[in-house]
Amino acid sequence: MSSTAILSTAYLPPTDYFRVINTFADWKIEQWENFQKQSFRSRCCIYSANGPLSLHIPIVRSEGFSIPIKEIRVDNSKRWQSQHWRAILSAYKSSPYFEHYQQDLLPFYTREYDHLFEFNKDLIRCLLELLNLPANINFTDEFLKEGDTENNLTISDFREKIHPKRVSPFAGNEEKGRYHQVFAHKFGFFANLSVIDLLFNEGPHSRYFL
Repeated sequence: MSSTAILSTAYLPPTDYFRVINTFADWKIEQWENFQKQSFRSRCCIYSANGPLSLHIPIVRSEGFSIPIKEIRVDNSKRWQSQHWRAILSAYKSSPYFEHYQQDLLPFYTREYDHLFEFNKDLIRCLLELLNLPANINFTDEFLKEGDTENNLTISDFREKIHPKRVSPFAGNEEKGRYHQVFAHKFGFFANLSVIDLLFNEGPHSRYFL
């Protein structure tokens, strides 16, 4: 029986996220779960001049976390967009393809979004186009678990497997996925950073590293 991959929403997702998309003919983004802290849903990791740097989107905490992910609101009072863009610019301005892609990504740091899910959705669609992957995104119709079936497809659950504090589900393939990184001469190669690290360094060749 074929499988459909279920992914969480994610902010500037890591390369593993797009490896799943590149591997599975059928994949969906979960839209019925509750928000989970300290996950890629609201944070990413880039490669700065001082090593890996985590960037996180502040969310409105007054509503609590036990609400559907689609209802989580971004706290735009924190001016996080300008902070994140400065960090991205500092990290990648000398990378081979930064100038090629910066105008595609800059609008996400100048236009305010009310909801995290909508921001992530539009940004993921943009990243799919830049990676030359199909940019049509499907979403879950209900909350499904590992091993459940939907339309005769078995669920392959990556919602918690792709997580900042867990071992990569693609562990063991690091050598195959190595690519140029700006600061590798200082700290070495870091796997599974935000996919923009791959895009800014390898440009149109990025998909081959997935």
